[in-house]
Amino acid sequence: MSFDSFGLAPEILKAIAEEGYTTPTPIPAQAIPIVVQGGDVMGAAQTGTGKTAGFTLPMLHRLMEKPAVRDAKGRLPIRALILTPTRELAAQVEESVRTYGKYSKLTSTVIFGGVGMQPQIDKLRRGIDILVATPGRLLDHLQQRTMDLSHVEIFVLDEADRMLDMGFIHDIKKVLAVLPVQKQSLLFSATFSDEIKQLADKLLNKPVLIEVARRNQTAEAIVQKVHPVGREMKKDLLVHLIKSNDWDQVLVFTRMKHGANRLCEHLLKEGISAMAIHGNKSQSARTKALAEFKTGDLTVLVATDIAARGIDIDMLPHVVNYELPNVPEDYVHRIGRTGRAGAKGEAVSLVCVDENGFLRDIERLIKREIPKEIVPGFEPNPNERAEPIVLGRMVIGEGAGRGGPRHHANPRGGNNSHGGGGGGGGGGGNRGGSNAPRGPSRDGARSGRPPVRTGGAPKR
Repeated sequence: MSFDSFGLAPEILKAIAEEGYTTPTPIPAQAIPIVVQGGDVMGAAQTGTGKTAGFTLPMLHRLMEKPAVRDAKGRLPIRALILTPTRELAAQVEESVRTYGKYSKLTSTVIFGGVGMQPQIDKLRRGIDILVATPGRLLDHLQQRTMDLSHVEIFVLDEADRMLDMGFIHDIKKVLAVLPVQKQSLLFSATFSDEIKQLADKLLNKPVLIEVARRNQTAEAIVQKVHPVGREMKKDLLVHLIKSNDWDQVLVFTRMKHGANRLCEHLLKEGISAMAIHGNKSQSARTKALAEFKTGDLTVLVATDIAARGIDIDMLPHVVNYELPNVPEDYVHRIGRTGRAGAKGEAVSLVCVDENGFLRDIERLIKREIPKEIVPGFEPNPNERAEPIVLGRMVIGEGAGRGGPRHHANPRGGNNSHGGGGGGGGGGGNRGGSNAPRGPSRDGARSGRPPVRTGGAPKR
C-alpha cells in the first residue's frame, strides 16, 4: 500500500514524496480512508506510530476539496481545530500541517502559553484555516473574543489520555461547548480509560475504532537493558556509557526538574553537551534545546516525563532512564521514543536499590524480565540499603517504610511529581513540587489541579 492509493490531492502527495515517505504506517493506513470519507475516528495510538499523518493528511484533503467561505471582512474562518496537551506537541503538529500542506493554499498557526498573546491575536485576525492549540491558551483567546470557532468543520483531540492526566478535562468540555454540533471529530489516545470512553461518547458520532498496538506493549525493535548501580554512581555511569560507546544522541529521563538541572551541570563539566527541558524552562529555551537535539548539535537532552511528551525524533538511537518512573506505564511511553519505523533502538535503565520496586512493577506490566548487566567498575554495593524517594510531599520507593509513609496507591491522585515535579511539556504545571496548589496556569498545563482519576481505573 502506498499513499497514492488513498486518493489524496496531488499537492499533498507531492509534499509527502518530498519528505521521502512512500509507505504509510498502520495508523494512517487505517485512518486516512475513513477521515477522507468524513467519518469519526477513535484511534488507539501512542506517539511515534504515525498518527499525526493519520489525521493531518486527510484533514488537508477535505479542506482543499471545499474552499472556505470568507466572512464580511474577507477573513478566513477557522475550519479545523487540533487540540494537544503540550506546547512541544502543538508545535510539531502544526509543523506537519505546514509541511504536508505547503502546496495547498491552506493557512495554519499554532497557539500556546509561555509566549505573548499579541502576535497570536494578529495571526488570528488575518484569518487561518487550521488552528493547533493547547487548551489553556485557547480558552484565553476565547475569553478575550479574539477567535471564532463557530465554523469548525474538523476537530482533532490528540493524546486524550495525557489531557486527562494533566487536568484538562474541564477545559476540553468548555471548548466542546463552543464548537458546532455538526462536525467531524477525531480522538487519539494511547489508552482508553473509562473517562476517555465517556468523553468519546459525547464527542464522536458512530466512530470507527483504530488500534495497532496493545496497551503497554513495548516494540520488539527496542533493546532493553538494566544496569544495576549504586545510588551515588549513576551520574558517572551515564558519563561512562556515553563516552565509551560514543553515543551522540541520547534522551535521558529524570523524575524531577531540579534533578534534570543537576544532571545537566554534571554532564557539562564532563565535556558532554547537554540541556534540560521541563516546565521551569522558558518556551524559547525549550524550543532551542529540542531543535539542537534534533539536528545532532546537542548530545544529551534531559527531560521530565510530561516535558518529553510530543518529542518525536526520527531514528533516535538511545533512551536512558536515569531514574525509573514511579508510574510503570510511563516506562513504555519513555522507551517508545526509540526503535521507531523499523529502526533499532536501545533503552537503558540505571537502577539503584531504591528503585527495585519500580522495576518489578514495570516488568509485571510489560510481562517480561528486562536483562540485567553490571558495568565493571560501577558495581552496586551489596550492603547499600534502600532509602525513601521524596517527591514533593510524597515518600515512595523501596525505602519508604523507613523514611515516611509508603504510597502504594495510584500516585496520580496526590502531590506527585512523576513528571519531574510536574514540569510539563504543557509548561509550568506543578504536579508534584512541594508548593501548595495554585490557580490555573494558562501556558499549557494546570498547576495544583488534581488529575481527573477515580478509583483504580487505568492511568493511561
